[in-house]
Amino acid sequence: MDTTRAKQIYDSKQIIGVQLDDEHSVWIENVDEANGMATVQVGSNPLNTQTVSVDRLKEENRS
Repeated sequence: MDTTRAKQIYDSKQIIGVQLDDEHSVWIENVDEANGMATVQVGSNPLNTQTVSVDRLKEENRS
């Protein structure tokens, strides 16, 4: 994912599924566009946050 799409998802009123490394569902909590990083909440635990490169994020496909 690129920073522009990460920011669009973060700003969206819709719920858009995002995965970290094709493994964990995450919520984007913040996007640092200048550095290409995002702070994400992993799973449902609000204390489990990580700052990762947006390259590691992938939008989930909803069929």
